[in-house]
Amino acid sequence: MTQVSTTEIPGSSTRPYLIRALHDWCTDNGFTPYLAVHVDRSVQVPMEYVKNNEIVLNVGFEATSGLKLGNDFIEFRARFGGMARDILVPVDHVVAIYARENGQGMAFPMPTGEGEASVGDNSGPVSHSQAPASDGAPRGLRLAPATAQADEGTPAEPAEDDDTDPPDAPTPAPASPRPALKRIK
Repeated sequence: MTQVSTTEIPGSSTRPYLIRALHDWCTDNGFTPYLAVHVDRSVQVPMEYVKNNEIVLNVGFEATSGLKLGNDFIEFRARFGGMARDILVPVDHVVAIYARENGQGMAFPMPTGEGEASVGDNSGPVSHSQAPASDGAPRGLRLAPATAQADEGTPAEPAEDDDTDPPDAPTPAPASPRPALKRIK
């Protein structure tokens, strides 16, 4: 009789496959796929659009050029403030992918790489715990209506294919509420 080992066989991450699947689902249904990305020194995005070490990117085919959803990196060109920029995001820094129109999608754990440091932080490694908060409330991301007031964790506005206002300029309220990611602490 042969014994089967109960040791788990390491495999590749499911995250890039799930990102591609949800991107396809959004595209097939006419939705706009948005990525919420945790930003640190390994992420190449326009830093003026980063808020609280997070940025939300429109990764629809209409808003990007040369989109590559790889196993290790997501690469594309997009316009920010009328200027084309090269974007490079490590797949493990994607914390959510969702449809702009209805908020349906999937959230992922924050990156836990050793030696990772937040943008503008020269103090060393940053710890991102996914453990429950001391009050028992879950930690992580949840989709919330854009009309909800968030004191922190509000993502940067997504990059659109057309010209955008500078990040400091006030933006008009949307005609109908749209989902936005809100960090729960």
